[in-house]
Amino acid sequence: MDTFTLNNGITIPQLGLGVFQTPPEETVAAVQTALEAGYRHVDTAAAYGNEREVGEGIRRSGLDRSEVFVETKIWISDYGYDETLHAFDKSAGKLGVEQLDLLILHQALPGEFDMTIAAYRALEQLLVDGKVRSIGVSNFMPAHLAQLADATSIVPAINQIESHPYFRQEDVIDADAAAGVLTQAWSPIGGITSYRGDGDRTTFTDPVLTEIASAHDKTTAQVMLRWHIQEGRQVIPKSVRRERILENVDVFDFTLTADDIARIDELETGVRGGPEPEDVTLEAFGRDIPEA
Repeated sequence: MDTFTLNNGITIPQLGLGVFQTPPEETVAAVQTALEAGYRHVDTAAAYGNEREVGEGIRRSGLDRSEVFVETKIWISDYGYDETLHAFDKSAGKLGVEQLDLLILHQALPGEFDMTIAAYRALEQLLVDGKVRSIGVSNFMPAHLAQLADATSIVPAINQIESHPYFRQEDVIDADAAAGVLTQAWSPIGGITSYRGDGDRTTFTDPVLTEIASAHDKTTAQVMLRWHIQEGRQVIPKSVRRERILENVDVFDFTLTADDIARIDELETGVRGGPEPEDVTLEAFGRDIPEA
C-alpha cells in the first residue's frame, strides 16, 4: 500500500481501519481480518472502549509490531499535562504496546483551551521521550490550530476531521496544508449521512457517485476513498463486515479523472454530521476513561 509522509518524516499508510462504534466483542475479528487483507494501520481511541481488543487483533494477526501503524486518541476528560501523560500509559497498556505510532488529542476544548495546550505539551514530551513516533489533533478548526501554534513548538502531524463528499471542510483542509499538517478523514465515505443527512439522501446512493462508480466498475465507497486519496487525505473507513473490509482496501487499481474529482467536490452541502467543535465541553462530553 502507498503511504503519505508526515511532517516529521514518518510514513503512514494512505488507508487504515477505523473502529469507531465497533463493539469490543467484534473488534478483534475486524482488526485481524483487516490486517490479513493488507491493511497496516488501525485507528482507535480511548473513548471508543476497544483499545484492548485492537491490541489483541494485532497480536492474533501474527504480524510483527513494527509492521502495523497504531493510532489512538486522548479523550478530553484526560486533558492536562500530567493527566495526558497518564492517559498514554492507559492506552498503551490496553493496546499492549510500548510505543504508539501516532497519538492525537480527540477534540479541542474551546472554552478551556489552556487544558488543550497542556495536553498537547504532554504529547510533545512523549514524542521527545520516544514513547510516540508522531503526534497530532482531531476535529481542530483553523482557529484552534492557530491558537495551538502560538503556544506550542511542534506542529501536529495529523488533523483528523469529518470529511466526505457532502462535508469536505475545505477551510480546515487548506489550513492543515498551509501548516504542513496531513488531513485524516473520519467518516470518509459519509456513513454519517445515513442517519444525520437530508432525508433519504446519502452518499451511498448519490446519483453522481453511482454514475462515477459504474464508469470505473467500482462501488460508491471505493470511489469516495479514491477521491480522498487522490486529493491527499489519509482515510480510515470502518466496518466489521469482511466483505466491506476487503472492498474498502481495493482502491489502488484505478484513478479518478479530473472531471470525476470536480463533480464529487461539487456535492458539498455544508452540513456537519458530527458535533460542532465549538460546542465540545467537559460538562457535555466528559466521561471517565478506565485504567489499563
